[in-house]
Amino acid sequence: MKKFKTINPIDYSTKDLHKILLSSVTPRPIALASTIDSDGVVNLSPFSYFNVFSANPPVLIFSPANRVTDNSKKDTLNNISKVKEVVINLVDYNIVEPTSLSSVYFEKNIDEFLKSGLTKMESIKVKPPRVLESPVSYECKVNDVISLGNNGGAGNLIICEVLMIHINEEFLNDNGDIDPLKLNLVARMGENYYLDVKKESLFEIKKPVGVNAIGVDSLPNHASESLILSHNDLARLGNIEEIPNIDLINQFKEDNDIKKIISLADHKEKIKLLHFRVKEFLNNDDLNSAVLTLFSI
Repeated sequence: MKKFKTINPIDYSTKDLHKILLSSVTPRPIALASTIDSDGVVNLSPFSYFNVFSANPPVLIFSPANRVTDNSKKDTLNNISKVKEVVINLVDYNIVEPTSLSSVYFEKNIDEFLKSGLTKMESIKVKPPRVLESPVSYECKVNDVISLGNNGGAGNLIICEVLMIHINEEFLNDNGDIDPLKLNLVARMGENYYLDVKKESLFEIKKPVGVNAIGVDSLPNHASESLILSHNDLARLGNIEEIPNIDLINQFKEDNDIKKIISLADHKEKIKLLHFRVKEFLNNDDLNSAVLTLFSI
């Protein structure tokens, strides 16, 4: 029986709740935001309350939270209240340390580009500069700022409409698309931890076939009771458009060793061995054989 630690947010301090949220909602992409104030002073700061929320119009949202310690507002938010523009620069492994350094609470007139060692590059449509070393940068206008509260730790949603995108061609494939195997972005975890995207860590999941997917509930009953097949395995098996017909199943049994397993007298042993074979087919990315095996009895 699984045991859970159940938490009521009102029973926790902001500091402790902040720690729980940032340690559990992971990994989070990082927006390295460059802004500028009305005097032309540039600020650069990272935020992991960040994601994409719309394609038409293209909209990114990030959230500078009021400081927990003294409820003060960050320079990024103050700058955007005066100059409603921002460049959101993505962070890869090559600039993760400079990005972290830019998060220091420097004095207002201090240039984080200089402190972090990152390079300014002139933007095309907005005043704030972009980061030359960033693999992807988005020039944005700020459409709205939504305050989520008045206390320390409260977020401020910066709703940004993308006006221009800059992609380092080093990270494109032969078709001109972004290659996830080349784009080694980092993400924020809890505490002092980060996560980088490595080739060996990437895996593919085929998108669900749509409304015609049979679903896990249409698999044989013995599948849901399996101690061998995981939730992921069952979901892959349920991501087919229809249950295979009996002729296909019988032909499959004739051409494979499934028939020997089915002939076993011990029902539990038979099911266990079948599930091992299903697992083996799935591990070899042979969904069709896995499904036919599962429906063999």
